[in-house]
Parts: sequence; C-alpha cells; structure tokens
Amino acid sequence: MTKQQLFEQIQKKQSFLCVGLDSDIKKIPEHLLDNDDPLYTFNKAIIDTTAPYCVAYKPNLAFYESMGVKGWLSFEKTVAYIRQRYPQHFIIADAKRGDIGNTSEMYARSFFDHIKLDAVTVAPYMGADSVKPFLLYPERWVILLALTSNEGSRDFQLSTDEKGERLFEKVLRISREWADDEQIMYVVGATRGQLFEDVRKIIPDHFLLVPGVGAQGGSLEEVCRHGMNRQCGLLVNSSRGIIYASHDEDYAKAAGEEAHMLQQEMKEMLGKYLVAKG
Repeated sequence: MTKQQLFEQIQKKQSFLCVGLDSDIKKIPEHLLDNDDPLYTFNKAIIDTTAPYCVAYKPNLAFYESMGVKGWLSFEKTVAYIRQRYPQHFIIADAKRGDIGNTSEMYARSFFDHIKLDAVTVAPYMGADSVKPFLLYPERWVILLALTSNEGSRDFQLSTDEKGERLFEKVLRISREWADDEQIMYVVGATRGQLFEDVRKIIPDHFLLVPGVGAQGGSLEEVCRHGMNRQCGLLVNSSRGIIYASHDEDYAKAAGEEAHMLQQEMKEMLGKYLVAKG
C-alpha cells in the first residue's frame, strides 16, 4: 500500500485508527476456549465489528509466538482473514525485529514474501545494514522505533550527546537517509505530547505509528495538535482499550462501540487540524 492509498483510506473513513490485536489467551472471554482456535475466533469477531472504523490492524507477535506453532498459525489465519474480507486495511506486524543483514533478510522474507504484510516494526539499534533488507520490498513499510511510551525509554532515547542532540533525534536524522517517507514510518508514543513538535522538525512528512492512546493515558488531541501533518501522518493505535472493552459474550459488540467512539473523535481531529495544516 502506498502512502497516498493510505491517506485516501483515512479520508474515506475519517479515521486514522489502528486496532492492536494483542490477543492474550488468558484474557479473551472464557466461552471461546472451547473453540479449536480461540485466538483466531476472537480476532475474527473483533475485526468484523471494528473494520468500519479503522484503517489498520497491528497483531503483536509476542502474543502469538508465546503459544508456539498454534499461535503462529492463529496469526497467519488472522492476516489471511483481513486480506480476504477487508483488503483495503493496512496490516502491521508488531515484531520489533532487527539483526545483522542476513538475518534481517530472512525476517523480511517471512513478513513480506511469505505472509505479505504491509509493514513490520524494526529496532534500529544495529544500524543501516540491519534495516535495509526490509527496504528492498516496494510498497512495503519499515516502522522504526524512535520515541516510545514506556518509562524505560528515558534510559537511552532521551539521552543527549556532546552537541545536545538526543538519541531519538539522531535515529530520525540518520535513518531518514535510508529511504523516503514512502517506505519508512516511525513509532512515537502518544504520551510524548509536545515532543511531537521536535519529531516533526526532523521528519515533517513521514507517517507515525502512535501507541499509547487509551489504556496508557495518551491524549489524542495532544497527539494531533503537535503531530498531524498535511496527509494526516498518524496511525494511532489502541489495543487493550478496544479488544478488551468487555470480557463477556458481548465482547465483539463492545469493541466495535469503542472503535466507533475513537473514530468519531478522530473525525473531529481531522476537521480541526488537517484543515488547519492544509
């Protein structure tokens, strides 16, 4: 999917919502455990009720890999279901890969050749040669970790060098030379507020994947005020706040209602900030 195609979906749906499929076998409704594939059954129902209100899905690989082969099959079936039923949705593997070149080449082959995802999250710590194998696939995206929401991010990401440049700024500045804004996005946590302005000084036109709205307390309005650009430039992710909106038999309906509420807020934000920045 190209950047323009993604923006067209955002305009069409008046939404830049990404639903995180952090599907935990220990948290899904108990009545689903009798199914042959509980995670896939859970995901299908969530997808069907949220699809009208989002433009992207982000399965978090840890929740599937923790279950071994069965979990990986649930992940593959989930991706295939989205591709078949909702082909206009952008699909991100939240995998946080990143290793020496030949290993990254295998990761890229797995996610882009075999499963045919749109994007994968990648840790940039090992530098250009660990990222470039993912960039060999046209219309596939690398989403680099830049400024995350977790408390421990302060240990490295906000540290400064002798020139006063923070590490996350160096990551943005150097990596933007590896590919343009048609292939690289960045993870910037919703709890970072005004720091989005510092991010935009370096990468004004790139899309940002923004976790942390909802359960982690990030402000959608603040993210949009400081981070939205002329093509929206945001994919705001909500995981637990949507998929675990209910633990009862109405779980799918509750997820759809939560996604709809977020979509309505996003519609308002697009009207307020996209027009202002256009």
